[in-house]
Amino acid sequence: DFGGKQKILDRYLEVARVTADFYLHETPTDGIPYWDTGAPGLAHLGDYLNRPAEPFNEHEPVDSSAAAISAQGLLRLARILEKKGDKKAAQTYLAAGLTTARTLFSEPYLSSDPKHEGLLLHTVYHRPNGWDHIPKGRKVPCGEAAMWGDYHLRELALYLLRLAGGKPYLTFFGEKL
Repeated sequence: DFGGKQKILDRYLEVARVTADFYLHETPTDGIPYWDTGAPGLAHLGDYLNRPAEPFNEHEPVDSSAAAISAQGLLRLARILEKKGDKKAAQTYLAAGLTTARTLFSEPYLSSDPKHEGLLLHTVYHRPNGWDHIPKGRKVPCGEAAMWGDYHLRELALYLLRLAGGKPYLTFFGEKL
């Protein structure tokens, strides 16, 4: 016995808030995280959490696809908390999600090169295995897109479009949020 559906949903909400708070605490001010919160090269970036991420730095790559996923989560969490009456927390997560979205839908993250086949630049495939594109003359991966980053960027755009248009929130199983 897990205590019933409401107890499980309450626990999910608690875990979502803790996860979101960790993300906000460990991410630069523009909402774009570095590929690993414990990456050793971050020590060379100084006070990196109190300024926008630097996708062209010489120490650690950023992970824009993680930001696209996180922005969706932050915005959805804000909506849930607003419905529950926690307006202050909802505003915090909404602002963070919108900040991240604003960053992602702008250069240098949104590709403006018609010859590039991706949309969202500065994604990470698998840094430890060396699968990421490192441009000539650079030490750190940057400038590459990945299909999951493009997918989540489009999903974020669709979500924002629905919010801006006052359209219903899409859910699984007909749940009303």
